[in-house]
Formats: sequence, structure tokens, C-alpha cells
Amino acid sequence: MTRIVTVALALLFVAGLVPVLSPEPAAAQERVVKIAGVGAMTGVIRGFGVNSKAVLDMVVDEINAAGGIRLADGTRAKIVTTFQDERCNAEEGISVVRKLASEDWLVMIGPTCSNVAEPLFGILQRKVGDAGDSGLQFPIFSDTAIKPGLAKISEWSFRNVPHEPTMYTHLFKWLKEKHPDLKTVYGGVETDFAHSNANWGVMEAAAKAAGFEVLGVEKWLLADTEFSTQTGKWRRAKPDIIAISSHPFTTCGAIREMKRQGVKPKLLVGLTSTATLETMVGCGPEAEGLIIPTGFAPVTPEAKRVAKTVAEKYKGNVDLHSAAVYENMYVLKKVIETSGVEAKPATVAQDRKRIRDGLAKVKEFDGLLGKVSRTDDRESQKPYVFAVAKTSDWAVLFDPR
Repeated sequence: MTRIVTVALALLFVAGLVPVLSPEPAAAQERVVKIAGVGAMTGVIRGFGVNSKAVLDMVVDEINAAGGIRLADGTRAKIVTTFQDERCNAEEGISVVRKLASEDWLVMIGPTCSNVAEPLFGILQRKVGDAGDSGLQFPIFSDTAIKPGLAKISEWSFRNVPHEPTMYTHLFKWLKEKHPDLKTVYGGVETDFAHSNANWGVMEAAAKAAGFEVLGVEKWLLADTEFSTQTGKWRRAKPDIIAISSHPFTTCGAIREMKRQGVKPKLLVGLTSTATLETMVGCGPEAEGLIIPTGFAPVTPEAKRVAKTVAEKYKGNVDLHSAAVYENMYVLKKVIETSGVEAKPATVAQDRKRIRDGLAKVKEFDGLLGKVSRTDDRESQKPYVFAVAKTSDWAVLFDPR
């Protein structure tokens, strides 16, 4: 009897009257939210990318451990990430992002360098819904590239970086009020880096607006190691304040040469991106007294917790840039959970648009230093403090929050 039933069933399978049930692949059963990180992991400013990756890893572990992200149908999805090196090179950055956009990554955080972000934002669709624009429809939420105004390039580009004109205008006004006897400023700038070059213009305008006389500016390149000529001009001019708009590597080179030549301005002002551990390690005690406005300092309970966790478990440091990775990820979590994201292979394009539209609707969120407000051109207005280098660490000199 058993043999007869078996033969009968076999004949039914052949006839197609009994469906063959094949197990659904495991990958199809478990949905994930794919968020890419892009930053400089090589070169003299690799520290920024290394720190951004460390914070990204920390936040992803934290969110996943708490159950992941809730999708449109109530499914809980884990976050999957990658972190790609853009080498602070525009061509490399564009190549990396084109590849990510051709795959199933939903959104990107980064890049590190403004000279990468500017052309990178330029390959995105300029206006959402423009059928005549073949630019990439891929949301990018930058944590680091800080040159003013970049998010205006595309409606798919968003940034969460400090507004340097506001910070330096306040800083130089505050310095003038605190030190009315100081009259002159002499600058130094790293001319081949978009951020530092643009920020010297911000520093110069802020200093003049506060009533300082700007005596001039000395120039160098990102890879330079010799600063004797520039420092010699500072020594002869004897300015009250030297304002250096360059990244940690060349800032430390210039500061060490100032020490060697005995140049002792009454105050030393630095670039926002130099308020990092890399500066303290590179400059050593010579950095003592360097004043920088920054969008991060461990002055709130959550900021202290994040800084401690990243340092101890992920071997990175939280600075004004990597702090934005933490903020960006929690903004993205909320946006994804409230914008109908499905995280299915067939909905990648729709999900990217949902995330873009969700980011555009964000008007305010909780940052590590307090409330961060969003502008109509997809930028942030962030709280900040004035930090000063003391005994191989950073201390808060003034907290205007």
C-alpha cells in the first residue's frame, strides 16, 4: 500500500498537480539596512577617517544590540556597514560613491575632505524629481567636510558640520572683549586644502569685524615640513595673535618652528578641525594655549559616555567631526523608522528617496552638546565651545551654549 501511495504522489508531482515547496533563502528572510561610511583612511589626515569609522562601528553595535531599526511593516532590521577610503582625493571619492550607488546601499555618511565633497555632491541629481538630470539619486549625510555652503550643490546632499563663520565671528569678538589691548593678527594657511584655505577667509573677516588689524598671511601646503621662512616673517612682524588655518600635521610643524625661533604671540588661534587628539600628540607641549572653536567637547553626560566608549572599546577619538557620525546615525535611525523604508531588494530606489525626503524634513535634533537646528539649505547650526590646549589635553575655555 505504501508503495502504491508513493508512486501516485510521484505521478502527481510530475503532472504538476502538487507544488514543490523550496525553502526561502535565509538572506531573503532577514532584511538589513545598509549604511555606508566614506572617509580618508590614508594620508596625513587619516586620523579623521579612522575616528569616523570608530564612532560608526560603535553606534552600529549600539543600535543593533538594542534591536536594530524598525521598518515600515514592523520588522526589526540590523544595520550593515562598510567604510571606504576616499584618500582625500576627488577622483577616488567619486569612484567609491558611484560603486556604492550602483549597489544596494541606502545612504552614505561622509566624506572627510571638502575637496572630495564638493565635486562629489556635483555628481548627484541637483533637484529632486528633475527627469532631465541624470545625476545620482543617492542621499549623502556628511559629518566632516566643513567648507561653508557645500550642501547647496544638490538636494540629495546634507551636512551636519559646525558653521565656521558664526564660530569665528563670536571667537574674535570675545577675544577682543577679553583682551582689548591686543591689536594685530597675522595668519597662516594651508592653501592646497579646500577647508583650511576657505577658513582663512572666515578668520580674516571675523578678525577685521572685531576690530583687529590683519597684517598678512603666510602660506604652505598640506605635505610641507619646512616652515622657517613663514615663521621668520611672524617673528619680525611681532603680531599680538597668530591665527593658523591648517590641519594638525602642518599646524604642529609651524608651532614647533615658532618654538625654535622664539616666536611668542600673546594668543594663538587654530582651525576647527585641529581640536583633536592628533594635534596634542603631534605638537606636544608646544600646543599649550592654542585656542579653537569646536563643535565637540566632553561637557555633557552623553558626550562623556560616547568619548569614553569609543576610546576604550573602538580605539578611536571623538572630535567635532566624528561626533557628527554619532548624531547622523541616530538621525538616520529616526528618519528610516518614520519614512516608510522597507529595506527590500526591490525598494532600494524608493527607500533612498524616502530617506532623502525624511532628512529634508528634520528641523531639529538632539546633538552631543545640545539642540542642533537644521537650515533650509540642509546644513546644521550646532552648539559650540571655545577650547584651549592645556597639559597635552583640551579644556573648555568658554562655553557660550
